[in-house]
Amino acid sequence: MQLVFALVGRPNVGKSTLFNAITRTRNALVADFPGLTRDRQYGIGVVGSRDPYLVIDTGGLSGDEHGIDGFMAQQALQAIAEADAVILLVDAREGLTAADEGIARVLRQKGKTIHLVVNKSDGLNPEWVVNDFFALGLGQPMAISASNNRGVRSLMEEVIATSPSTERGEDPVAEDGDRIKVAIIGRPNAGKSTLVNRIMGEDRVVVFDLPGTTRDSIYIPFARDDQNYTLIDTAGVRRRARVKEGIEKFSIIKTLQAIDNANVVVMVLDAHSGISDQDAHLMGFALEAGRAMVIAVNKWDGLTPDQREEIKRMVNLKFPFLSFAKIHFISALHGTGVGHLFASINRAYQSAMIDVPTSLLTRHLEALTLSHQPPLVRGRRIKLRYAHQGGKNPPIIVIHGNQTESLPGSYCRYLENGFRQALQLEGTPVRLELKQSENPYAGRKNHLTPKQVKSRQRLVKFSKKRGR
Repeated sequence: MQLVFALVGRPNVGKSTLFNAITRTRNALVADFPGLTRDRQYGIGVVGSRDPYLVIDTGGLSGDEHGIDGFMAQQALQAIAEADAVILLVDAREGLTAADEGIARVLRQKGKTIHLVVNKSDGLNPEWVVNDFFALGLGQPMAISASNNRGVRSLMEEVIATSPSTERGEDPVAEDGDRIKVAIIGRPNAGKSTLVNRIMGEDRVVVFDLPGTTRDSIYIPFARDDQNYTLIDTAGVRRRARVKEGIEKFSIIKTLQAIDNANVVVMVLDAHSGISDQDAHLMGFALEAGRAMVIAVNKWDGLTPDQREEIKRMVNLKFPFLSFAKIHFISALHGTGVGHLFASINRAYQSAMIDVPTSLLTRHLEALTLSHQPPLVRGRRIKLRYAHQGGKNPPIIVIHGNQTESLPGSYCRYLENGFRQALQLEGTPVRLELKQSENPYAGRKNHLTPKQVKSRQRLVKFSKKRGR
């Protein structure tokens, strides 16, 4: 098993900054904004001389856990329970506070190994800034600057050295070659985090009746039926005109990055609020990224038969470009239909990662062109000669022929749908790349032999005589 370390402390003391420094990533959203982190964020620590270890970033503990702060505190306490050791961060510039004392008291009750770290000590005398924090009774504090990466390596060397020796186990996050990465996307308050918790069977991410509860993209590894997955819970994306906070803009960027990083995208729609143009825009972005897709219409319970028929009609009306995606009608809160999602996710992933031999693709191309010939261009028929695979996720089919740049979009869509049907692909878009065959004699001047020159001169002389 790997070592697990949890980062805890008050809001805005630099936990996410330290998380990014330890993992050498930018996975955790960082801003000068208290309470930005709300869910547990896991990462692989690479600072230090030992084998990689797990680091958990948590939301800030303020001591006044009401409303959504109470759910954030539960996430932090769960991370503490999972950890082998806890790194308690305090702020050198604000000094010792009553909240720091309260957090230290809770940690001592948990019986965990605690490392006291004084962050934001850049520009200050390290010996002076740690003096106040001896009052916590947690041993020698260590002064660091996470934003400048000063003292981070020494900190992790000490934390690792004082932790029990363990053999390196399976890495649930880094070794994701056989993992299906599934991004859960949608508008705010559509039920994405509720769906993640239902799938995981625990309160893995914060769920609260407040749009925009999730601010960061949370990567969650798990296994189901001998298949490894990584669920990505993302922040809700709404119309640009309604985005006013700078934090929300960064959350949207993280969501779009998660879509690009995923293998399969599950689009969660809110059946109670209807299907909006923003849903279509978000799914259009996923389609442009080439991701396999599954549509989950959430909050299906409690709707009347007429409302359900209207929702089905709106889905078909708003998403005609996603006819290949499987649609599920679910209730994330009660679990209705959630288990059936994985059959479609697996099928979409297999379709997106398919390997097709060139001979088979060429035979399908010949059958499609025989069934419906390409149009004429300037009196000449477009000829499509052969096809081969050019990539995966999504499947890319490269077609070679002449005048392919003149092939109309309607015929390209006919070929895409034909290949999808012939290859029995489900849940994934198909991309075509058209290659035009080059003329081997283009740009070469035709030099006549002496015999050809004399023959041409005789022909010209004969033509002139006939003209008289």
